[in-house]
Amino acid sequence: MDHNSSFKPSLRLIDATMLVAGSMIGSGIFIVSADITRNVGNAGWLIAVWLITGFMTLTAALSYGELSAMYPKAGGQYVYLKEAYNPLVGFLYGWSFFTVIQTATIAAVGVAFSKFMAYLVPAVSEDNILLKIQMGADSAGQARFFTFSAAQLVSIILIFLLTFINTRGIKSGKLIQTTFTLTKLLSLFGLIVFGFIALKGDVWHANWTNAWSLHSLNKDSSFSTYTTVAALGAIASSMVGSIFSSDSWNNVTFIAGEMRNPKRDIALSLFFGTLIVTIIYVAANIVYTAVLPLHDIAYAAKDRVGVAASQSIFGNIGTVIIAIMIMVSTFGCNNGLIMAGARVYYSMAKDKLFFNKAATLNKNSVPGYGLWIQCIFACLWSLSGKYGDLLDMISFVVVVFYMLTIIGIFILRKKHPNAERPYKAFGYPVLPILYIIMGLAFCILLIKFKPNYTWPGLIITLAGIPAYYLIMRNQKPEVDIVPSEIK
Repeated sequence: MDHNSSFKPSLRLIDATMLVAGSMIGSGIFIVSADITRNVGNAGWLIAVWLITGFMTLTAALSYGELSAMYPKAGGQYVYLKEAYNPLVGFLYGWSFFTVIQTATIAAVGVAFSKFMAYLVPAVSEDNILLKIQMGADSAGQARFFTFSAAQLVSIILIFLLTFINTRGIKSGKLIQTTFTLTKLLSLFGLIVFGFIALKGDVWHANWTNAWSLHSLNKDSSFSTYTTVAALGAIASSMVGSIFSSDSWNNVTFIAGEMRNPKRDIALSLFFGTLIVTIIYVAANIVYTAVLPLHDIAYAAKDRVGVAASQSIFGNIGTVIIAIMIMVSTFGCNNGLIMAGARVYYSMAKDKLFFNKAATLNKNSVPGYGLWIQCIFACLWSLSGKYGDLLDMISFVVVVFYMLTIIGIFILRKKHPNAERPYKAFGYPVLPILYIIMGLAFCILLIKFKPNYTWPGLIITLAGIPAYYLIMRNQKPEVDIVPSEIK
């Protein structure tokens, strides 16, 4: 039942900034540096990958500021694409957002929460299999099984809990977001400070000697050199993790309808939030190189670089410290993702491109139906339990739509040259063009060097085309009830 016809504008600049930072910082910063180091093989390029990603994120965020000020509506990027191109392109983003981008990200962060909770409660480990069902055999005749672990159960419970909290109103979600984001920012700042205090001179010197020789780092500490093209592919493959870790900064644009001053505060929150997180990410990785040998970063147990660094800094208690930090981080991150995501489905439903009930607000002025639909789909993704697979699929699709949205700035300036633009894209047209070039290179290299999960992500997106036309065909045409003689 649609109890309220509009959102309640109750979010301030600080709330929006905490949503940007909180949605970005999940578990990635504590995990993905292992895969990056295996690909690039040295400290210099490890930091360079995070700097390149940070530059791209800041550039995109500054560009989005113009669009958010032009269209301060719930739905954010979906609205921008629809206005710049046509309803089909907007729908393809919303389709991808629901089927892959947002729901799979929620699942990945939920699974990460479970994995680190297992340090404190071993019973919820991913190794504790609760259900095992044989699903046939592969081409080699080996049996294939569907397994359901305690970690996946915890992930699903977490998603349900945060969804329920967010159905209680924007104030409940806002309180969790601000509290948990401030906590994890302070925790990460503390880790960085203590990390520099614990700097190991011999480790630092070894890591930063010949720090720009790009090669893969093998488990036996040997190196494998790259050809020029393969080196570019290694950088692109490395950026899968850093882009995933830096993603979801655009979630604040989805809740524009609940901002007190969206034309000003969304652009500012995008800048402040992405800048804060970029600085923290680069600093954290410098700390990793200050306390851990490169081999220990690349081959940390189950890629848990944050755990290895914390143990080096704080001793045995470091495992508990980092586990609590990551639980706080992923809890707050998923709250932001869940809070913002349903606003996209609300806008799509208003355009009759999603389930009709998603276009209604509950008695607490939030899209309750959209929140629960998102919850169910994210829980289905959680059943996969594969963090790395989700990374590859999400990062490719995300960058494609970021590029399309930034190209939309050029289109809208031509289509609507006199439209009100309270804020204009910083560095236009140079920075937006630079982002498009870098994003295109990333996507092409990813298709070439990591096709197993980039193609499925692209196929899922393109599957939205027949879905769009099927929805349009099934829509009932509006009947004109005005008598012709009155016309």
